[in-house]
Amino acid sequence: MLLLSGTWINLIFDILICFFLLSGTFFIISGSIGILRLPDVYTRLHAATKSSTLGVSGIMIGAFLFLFIEHDIVSGKLLLGILFVLLTAPVSGHVISRAAHRSGVPLWKDSVKDDYDEVLQAEQEDK
Repeated sequence: MLLLSGTWINLIFDILICFFLLSGTFFIISGSIGILRLPDVYTRLHAATKSSTLGVSGIMIGAFLFLFIEHDIVSGKLLLGILFVLLTAPVSGHVISRAAHRSGVPLWKDSVKDDYDEVLQAEQEDK
């Protein structure tokens, strides 16, 4: 019976909320460091989109759980925001990196292989 009392449940939910908020903050900070430290546009773009997707979504999930558990409010705006970030950030990162590659932005000098260049050459041969 002690496990089902209100204080234990509140403690579990508080730990869950803190986990989402802290993990979201960790991803945003690590993505910011990645943007500063990584060598080329493509790896920086990867760090930026990954951190925004996971970081912002984690913080929004933590905020949603806080409002739902503490105040009994279901925030549709937060749910739509989470969905919007999860759908648009990876797609926009892909489109920006594809546009950068097509416009001739060079890869890092220590890059091993350029798979997309092979696809572009195959497309040009088909035309």
